[in-house]
Amino acid sequence: MTQQHPITPPPELVQQWWAEALKTPSANAFAFLATRAAQWGADQELEACLRLVEIDAGEDAYDFARYIRAARRPKSPSLKEQALVALHAVAAGANDMREQCQDFETIRPALEQLDD
Repeated sequence: MTQQHPITPPPELVQQWWAEALKTPSANAFAFLATRAAQWGADQELEACLRLVEIDAGEDAYDFARYIRAARRPKSPSLKEQALVALHAVAAGANDMREQCQDFETIRPALEQLDD
């Protein structure tokens, strides 16, 4: 039996990714799966390295690890932030009709979340 690499996604996760890949319109399912696996592996490696830093480097290491984690894995912009960027693009008038329609499709769900 061959030895499995220490950073190998669990079969359940691979199955989940494959199901998502097959639902993605006009996407290459293999590219989708490869991208997800690469992202997952990079996240695992980063977390393993930061755990070592936190363990070995003392008290200041926790803040250092948090800083690196935030820099290397920034959070996706919120729906509100995405809508504001789209609104600025529409207001600037620099987009063509297709891009403007995409901007409106970004703004619409943000507005729908607002209370009446």
